[in-house]
Amino acid sequence: MAGNPLRESLTDEDEFTVTWELVPGRGATEPQQEAVMADAERAAEGDVVDAVSITENPGGSPALSAEYLGMKMRELGVEPLVHFTAKDKNRNQIESLLHGLEREGVRNVLIMSGDHQDDAFEGQAKPVYDLDPVQLLDLISDMNDGMAFVDSFGRSQELEATEFFPGAVVSPFKRLEAELLPQYWKLEKKVEKGAEYIIPQVGYDARRFHELLQYVEETGMDVPVIGNLYVLDYGSARAMNSTRIPGAMVTDDLLAEVEAEQEHDDDGKQARLDRAAKMYAWMKGMGFAGVHIGGHSADYADVEYVVERGEELVDDWESLLPEFEYPQEDTFYYYERDTETGLNTGTHTPRDEPASQGVAYRGFKVAHELMFEPDAPLFGPMRWTAAKVDDSWMEGPYEGFERIAKTISNDCQECGNCALFDLAYLCPMSQCPKNERNGPCGGSQDGYCEVYPEEQECIYVRAYRRLKADGGVAKAEAQLRDTYIPPPDWELEGTSSWLNFFLGRDYASKNLGIEPPEEE
Repeated sequence: MAGNPLRESLTDEDEFTVTWELVPGRGATEPQQEAVMADAERAAEGDVVDAVSITENPGGSPALSAEYLGMKMRELGVEPLVHFTAKDKNRNQIESLLHGLEREGVRNVLIMSGDHQDDAFEGQAKPVYDLDPVQLLDLISDMNDGMAFVDSFGRSQELEATEFFPGAVVSPFKRLEAELLPQYWKLEKKVEKGAEYIIPQVGYDARRFHELLQYVEETGMDVPVIGNLYVLDYGSARAMNSTRIPGAMVTDDLLAEVEAEQEHDDDGKQARLDRAAKMYAWMKGMGFAGVHIGGHSADYADVEYVVERGEELVDDWESLLPEFEYPQEDTFYYYERDTETGLNTGTHTPRDEPASQGVAYRGFKVAHELMFEPDAPLFGPMRWTAAKVDDSWMEGPYEGFERIAKTISNDCQECGNCALFDLAYLCPMSQCPKNERNGPCGGSQDGYCEVYPEEQECIYVRAYRRLKADGGVAKAEAQLRDTYIPPPDWELEGTSSWLNFFLGRDYASKNLGIEPPEEE
């Protein structure tokens, strides 16, 4: 795949890639949109930035289309990196937009869950989340391979292979063991499904960045990692500290430093640029493939300064590390600390966070082992019953009983594609606002969901603790890392997931090799 400057830069070991994030606002021709276009023109004229990154509906609010801006960037002669999510569009619209991007030569897409919806026209927008990031990467990989499908006339078709260069994000700034491990396991799924580079969330703990590099290397994920370098102004620092930017991490100590810098004659501008330049230096020295520069207050001249000053500091990068020790309170690290460097050793930290199963989990497990395994004692009778019930007068009462049982236990949404087996008997459709079926989004804080902080625990934190209590970390890893859950087939919505399972219609039954019964 030739002709992609970002790909060529990231795959060249002698290059250090620089991307610059621009944030379009709401509207078409307001000052913020004009500023984005002007910044893109400056980037195209300069020689510092390899690609301009464009956010998609940041904060969950409407904004000028990232896909449109990506096309305009190409016209200006700058390589675009389009943020791409499924939070506002279903899989048909996703594929349509991808076809349009491919036709216009916009191949770099950064795949993520995206911020949950905020206020829009006449109230909050309806969340979509038809695909999670792992499933979306799977779709893009299929398109890159030349998507095969059967059209509405029953004819086998195959599309021309696309040339997308998809990346993935990860949020390593998690305080709890039960938050961090599922984050990394989901990252492995993303790479397995086609992510070709990684960009972490914003944070200022050098040890955590080092941990991510180590984990990628240890697990054999052969992809470049781009360090996230945010030019931190006071307003952004307050927003990150108060978790208004989910997944980003600014500790109280760092916030106090940034606040004190406001007293400088330049309102702290030089201090924040120097902090960013130091991050550039130790990220390059540490082994990152490049940096992803962001910041509401950073213009192109600031980006040039960060890069130039950062290059001057690279040789002494290790001496800068003590300035970036901002750990979360009582935080869990994947590796034990190296007392000499302040970074990490190669020794894993003990996984000793308390875990519990709960009565509901044990009850579900007993039922599963009795009825839902192909060699279970009641599997045969349940399958026989399902075949008799299907398309008969008994189907209504059968579905009603299932609905009552699963609504009480899991607030069932009747998607017809039940994932309880693979998520510690927790439902991602009712208990995750983003319907994440293959791992947590990056927005949790202290174990709580970004949408319902201090109110609802992240479903993957709960699943991890249930599985760990049942069979240790190995059991949690086997289920949360090694199991891929495809997107729901919405043709099954409103139907009985028990019938779909026992009659071989859903993904769970197909994973177990359960075929539809032969017709008598």
